Amino acid sequence: MNIEHLYNLFKINKSVSTDTRAIKKGSIFFALKGENFNGNKFAEDALKKGASYAVIDDKKYKSNDKIILVENVLETLQNLATYHRKYLKLPILSLTGSNGKTTTKELINAVLSKKYNTCATTGNLNNHIGVPLTLLNMDSNTEMGIVEMGANHLKEIELLTNIAQPDYGYITNFGKAHLEGFGSLEGVIKGKTELYDYLRKQNKMVFINSEDKIQSAKSKGMNTITFGKKDVDYKIEYVDANPFVVLKYDNEQVESKLIGAYNFNNIAAAIAIGKYFKVSDQSIKEAIEKYIPTNNRSQILKKGTNKIILDAYNANPSSMKVALENFSDLTDVSKIAILGDMFELGPEAESEHQKIVEQVERSNIGAVYLLGNYFYNLDIINSKIKKFISFEEFKEKFKNTSIQNSTILIKASRGMALERILEEL
Repeated sequence: MNIEHLYNLFKINKSVSTDTRAIKKGSIFFALKGENFNGNKFAEDALKKGASYAVIDDKKYKSNDKIILVENVLETLQNLATYHRKYLKLPILSLTGSNGKTTTKELINAVLSKKYNTCATTGNLNNHIGVPLTLLNMDSNTEMGIVEMGANHLKEIELLTNIAQPDYGYITNFGKAHLEGFGSLEGVIKGKTELYDYLRKQNKMVFINSEDKIQSAKSKGMNTITFGKKDVDYKIEYVDANPFVVLKYDNEQVESKLIGAYNFNNIAAAIAIGKYFKVSDQSIKEAIEKYIPTNNRSQILKKGTNKIILDAYNANPSSMKVALENFSDLTDVSKIAILGDMFELGPEAESEHQKIVEQVERSNIGAVYLLGNYFYNLDIINSKIKKFISFEEFKEKFKNTSIQNSTILIKASRGMALERILEEL
């Protein structure tokens, strides 16, 4: 079946599914495959649960006319998404970066939705499957699409941009994330700027944080909209972050509910993009000030007499460094950091964890608890630092510890699941 015929079926059914545990009635089921599963086996089950059609790439599972055989299910899903994107002809903004992608995406969506009917990536569905699903979730009522793109190796952003074909782009930053896949910081920069490569070839637009020298250098010769402190299209100034970020632009002062100076650029990008798309200053201010982070991202919680800064969704050397800098600068009297291992660093893992230890030794943080194999295997003699090989060991020893009237930072890679600590406080 060609993509045009499949798209005609999609226009009738208007949704797709990839998991038989959550089939949308009347959807088209795409039988994706992975290392540990084969969606082809569930094609008939999908139809029984309400799917109108099932798309497979193994002919032995084609048992009736409602099951559509293609050469490759994943590529068909991606091609369908691109076809749909071209059919809708709506403007799409894509963003990537090492840190802050999801927060920035949500801020941009909050701002633009004040004026437009937007459709943005849900959660962090930002990979070779998530991006097509995001595009296919857009419809004729969508006026602006916002697509987050994640990557852990070269050529991945190139693939995603060819699928989404964005008109506008933004890179949050370039940091030491996914070094195992990219190989080095230079590899990260090359991989992320594949977004610029696409936009340059298509003569499209890119938003640039003028304070980021890499963004400025890599976007030379492109159509750019700049924001920053001076000589820019949109001047946005940092005011404070103790703990919430306050900033100002034009005649507006914005008091966000996001902690940490490192969130300033995320907010500034959303403001600049909002102003470019003619969202009113009052609407931008309202959108930023009402946005509350969720999903373990820079959340502030109260537990008894303690204030918790929960930033346990993910971590890499760059985001850990700025989080600790910000935490150390807070004026709170009693500060405790609970940090977990950072993953996907390859041969740089030991040295990057050692740098974090050296940073906390110099910091204005009263006590530090380190969890995980990487931290545990380092030689640490500073008395304010205690290390534990696992969450279970920490939990056992921590249960007899009483913490009162303190501000506690919790940060680690997703695999550490350090939000579990909330139950122990």
